[in-house]
Amino acid sequence: MKTEDCFRIGSVLKTKGLKGEMHIYVDFEGAEKIKIKSLFLDLAGKLVPYFVVSIKFLQKNMAYLVLEDVDTIEKAAMLVKKDIYLPNKIKPKKKAEEFTLKDVKGFIAFDETYGELGEILDVAEYPQQLIATVKYKNKEVLFPLNVDIIKGIDVEGGEIYIDLPEGLLDVYLSE
Repeated sequence: MKTEDCFRIGSVLKTKGLKGEMHIYVDFEGAEKIKIKSLFLDLAGKLVPYFVVSIKFLQKNMAYLVLEDVDTIEKAAMLVKKDIYLPNKIKPKKKAEEFTLKDVKGFIAFDETYGELGEILDVAEYPQQLIATVKYKNKEVLFPLNVDIIKGIDVEGGEIYIDLPEGLLDVYLSE
Protein backbone atom coordinates (compact mmCIF):
# COMPACT_ATOMS: atom_id res chain seq x y z
CA MET A 1 0.00 0.00 0.00
CA LYS A 2 1.32 3.43 -0.94
CA THR A 3 0.89 6.59 1.14
CA GLU A 4 -1.11 8.25 -1.66
CA ASP A 5 -3.64 5.38 -1.47
CA CYS A 6 -4.28 6.19 2.20
CA PHE A 7 -5.24 9.03 4.48
CA ARG A 8 -3.63 9.85 7.82
CA ILE A 9 -5.84 9.71 10.92
CA GLY A 10 -3.26 10.36 13.63
CA SER A 11 -0.21 8.97 15.38
CA VAL A 12 0.84 6.80 18.31
CA LEU A 13 1.62 8.95 21.35
CA LYS A 14 2.82 6.45 23.93
CA THR A 15 2.37 2.97 25.34
CA LYS A 16 -0.25 2.21 27.99
CA GLY A 17 0.17 -0.69 30.37
CA LEU A 18 2.32 -3.77 29.86
CA LYS A 19 0.26 -5.70 27.28
CA GLY A 20 0.86 -3.58 24.17
CA GLU A 21 -2.00 -1.10 24.43
CA MET A 22 -1.19 2.31 22.94
CA HIS A 23 -2.46 5.82 23.51
CA ILE A 24 -3.04 7.47 20.13
CA TYR A 25 -3.70 11.02 19.00
CA VAL A 26 -6.45 11.23 16.38
CA ASP A 27 -6.49 14.39 14.26
CA PHE A 28 -8.88 13.13 11.55
CA GLU A 29 -12.35 14.49 12.20
CA GLY A 30 -14.95 11.73 12.24
CA ALA A 31 -12.51 8.82 12.75
CA GLU A 32 -14.72 7.44 15.52
CA LYS A 33 -17.48 6.82 12.95
CA ILE A 34 -15.25 4.58 10.79
CA LYS A 35 -15.33 0.84 11.46
CA ILE A 36 -11.59 0.16 11.69
CA LYS A 37 -10.65 -3.52 11.28
CA SER A 38 -7.09 -2.90 10.10
CA LEU A 39 -4.77 0.04 9.66
CA PHE A 40 -1.30 0.94 8.43
CA LEU A 41 1.61 2.35 10.40
CA ASP A 42 4.38 4.29 8.70
CA LEU A 43 7.57 2.43 9.62
CA ALA A 44 10.69 3.90 7.98
CA GLY A 45 8.67 5.26 5.05
CA LYS A 46 6.78 2.02 4.38
CA LEU A 47 3.16 1.39 5.31
CA VAL A 48 2.93 -1.79 7.37
CA PRO A 49 -0.52 -3.36 7.89
CA TYR A 50 -1.86 -4.30 11.35
CA PHE A 51 -5.16 -5.86 12.41
CA VAL A 52 -7.06 -3.96 15.09
CA VAL A 53 -8.11 -5.92 18.19
CA SER A 54 -9.82 -2.88 19.73
CA ILE A 55 -9.94 0.88 19.49
CA LYS A 56 -11.65 2.96 22.18
CA PHE A 57 -12.24 6.63 21.49
CA LEU A 58 -11.93 8.54 24.76
CA GLN A 59 -12.57 12.12 23.79
CA LYS A 60 -12.31 14.28 20.68
CA ASN A 61 -8.66 13.57 19.77
CA MET A 62 -7.63 10.62 21.95
CA ALA A 63 -8.09 6.86 21.75
CA TYR A 64 -6.65 3.60 23.08
CA LEU A 65 -5.53 1.11 20.45
CA VAL A 66 -4.73 -2.61 20.69
CA LEU A 67 -3.23 -4.32 17.64
CA GLU A 68 -2.96 -8.02 16.88
CA ASP A 69 0.57 -9.37 17.58
CA VAL A 70 1.50 -6.24 19.58
CA ASP A 71 1.16 -7.85 22.99
CA THR A 72 4.09 -6.48 24.98
CA ILE A 73 5.22 -3.02 26.02
CA GLU A 74 8.43 -3.55 24.02
CA LYS A 75 6.56 -4.22 20.78
CA ALA A 76 4.27 -1.23 21.40
CA ALA A 77 7.23 1.04 22.26
CA MET A 78 8.65 0.44 18.76
CA LEU A 79 5.47 1.99 17.29
CA VAL A 80 5.50 5.20 19.37
CA LYS A 81 5.54 8.40 17.27
CA LYS A 82 4.50 6.50 14.12
CA ASP A 83 1.76 7.87 11.86
CA ILE A 84 -1.47 5.88 11.44
CA TYR A 85 -3.14 5.53 8.03
CA LEU A 86 -6.35 4.03 6.67
CA PRO A 87 -7.10 3.11 3.03
CA ASN A 88 -8.79 5.85 0.96
CA LYS A 89 -11.64 3.46 0.07
CA ILE A 90 -13.02 3.68 3.64
CA LYS A 91 -12.59 7.46 3.93
CA PRO A 92 -15.97 9.00 4.67
CA LYS A 93 -17.26 11.25 1.92
CA LYS A 94 -18.02 14.79 2.99
CA LYS A 95 -21.33 16.33 2.11
CA ALA A 96 -21.07 19.47 -0.02
CA GLU A 97 -22.11 21.66 2.93
CA GLU A 98 -19.29 20.17 5.06
CA PHE A 99 -16.58 21.09 2.51
CA THR A 100 -14.02 23.64 3.72
CA LEU A 101 -10.94 25.16 2.12
CA LYS A 102 -8.78 22.78 4.18
CA ASP A 103 -10.28 19.99 2.04
CA VAL A 104 -8.57 21.22 -1.16
CA LYS A 105 -5.39 19.31 -0.21
CA GLY A 106 -4.87 16.85 -3.06
CA PHE A 107 -6.76 19.05 -5.54
CA ILE A 108 -5.06 20.21 -8.75
CA ALA A 109 -4.54 23.99 -8.84
CA PHE A 110 -5.06 25.84 -12.12
CA ASP A 111 -4.01 29.47 -12.49
CA GLU A 112 -5.68 31.75 -15.08
CA THR A 113 -2.29 32.91 -16.41
CA TYR A 114 0.08 29.95 -15.90
CA GLY A 115 -2.34 27.03 -16.34
CA GLU A 116 -1.85 23.88 -14.26
CA LEU A 117 0.34 24.53 -11.22
CA GLY A 118 0.11 21.02 -9.78
CA GLU A 119 -1.35 19.17 -6.83
CA ILE A 120 -1.92 21.04 -3.58
CA LEU A 121 0.45 19.20 -1.24
CA ASP A 122 -0.53 20.98 1.97
CA VAL A 123 -2.95 23.52 3.38
CA ALA A 124 -1.57 25.31 6.44
CA GLU A 125 -3.69 27.46 8.73
CA TYR A 126 -2.19 30.76 9.83
CA PRO A 127 -3.87 33.35 12.07
CA GLN A 128 -4.97 35.52 9.16
CA GLN A 129 -5.57 32.95 6.40
CA LEU A 130 -5.01 29.53 4.85
CA ILE A 131 -1.88 28.96 2.74
CA ALA A 132 -1.67 26.29 0.03
CA THR A 133 1.56 24.62 -1.10
CA VAL A 134 2.19 23.26 -4.60
CA LYS A 135 5.31 22.00 -6.39
CA TYR A 136 5.65 24.04 -9.60
CA LYS A 137 8.69 23.62 -11.87
CA ASN A 138 10.51 21.79 -9.03
CA LYS A 139 10.01 24.74 -6.66
CA GLU A 140 7.74 24.83 -3.62
CA VAL A 141 5.22 27.62 -4.16
CA LEU A 142 2.97 29.02 -1.44
CA PHE A 143 -0.16 31.04 -2.10
CA PRO A 144 -3.08 32.24 0.04
CA LEU A 145 -6.51 30.65 -0.21
CA ASN A 146 -8.98 33.54 -0.11
CA VAL A 147 -11.90 34.98 -2.05
CA ASP A 148 -9.65 37.35 -4.00
CA ILE A 149 -7.57 34.52 -5.46
CA ILE A 150 -10.04 31.60 -5.76
CA LYS A 151 -12.15 31.82 -8.90
CA GLY A 152 -13.84 28.41 -8.63
CA ILE A 153 -13.69 24.95 -7.08
CA ASP A 154 -14.73 21.70 -8.75
CA VAL A 155 -15.27 19.47 -5.71
CA GLU A 156 -16.25 16.41 -7.79
CA GLY A 157 -13.32 16.78 -10.20
CA GLY A 158 -10.79 17.71 -7.50
CA GLU A 159 -9.75 20.97 -9.14
CA ILE A 160 -9.38 24.54 -7.87
CA TYR A 161 -9.20 27.55 -10.18
CA ILE A 162 -7.20 30.54 -9.00
CA ASP A 163 -5.81 33.87 -10.20
CA LEU A 164 -2.46 34.42 -8.49
CA PRO A 165 -1.33 37.98 -7.80
CA GLU A 166 0.98 39.31 -10.48
CA GLY A 167 4.61 38.52 -9.72
CA LEU A 168 3.96 35.89 -7.03
CA LEU A 169 5.31 32.98 -9.09
CA ASP A 170 8.28 35.10 -10.22
CA VAL A 171 9.39 35.38 -6.57
CA TYR A 172 9.67 31.58 -6.32
CA LEU A 173 11.07 30.93 -9.81
CA SER A 174 13.78 33.63 -9.77
CA GLU A 175 15.87 31.96 -7.04
